[in-house]
Amino acid sequence: MRVLIADDQRDVGRSLEDLVRCCKHDIVGVVGSGLEAIQAYNRYHPDLVLMDYWMPKLNGATACRNILAKDPSARIILVSGWAPSDDTLESGAIAILPKPLNLDRLEAALHDVAESLRAAVEATIS
Repeated sequence: MRVLIADDQRDVGRSLEDLVRCCKHDIVGVVGSGLEAIQAYNRYHPDLVLMDYWMPKLNGATACRNILAKDPSARIILVSGWAPSDDTLESGAIAILPKPLNLDRLEAALHDVAESLRAAVEATIS
């Protein structure tokens, strides 16, 4: 699976990148703001976006809604150190993972997305 990571803290972005690679998925990019996430999504069309909620130049929920408005099939998981708010719950994200990320929880979420992608491909073939 091709994954885009958006987090304004470089160390967190690199850690997420390492964790996603440990789960045997590819990284198409690591960006530092919601605005950059939208631009990178349009450029790379990843299978999944792992996006921090609190970021400059658009928070993750707003960036999520923007991406989904242009591509309703986009799969976005918000990652946040804060309790989910109405904004995060209404963002259209397929999941919200708490920080710090637990490898098992991340691996399960990535597996679920990969399975849904496989099912969608199989449905179009048959």
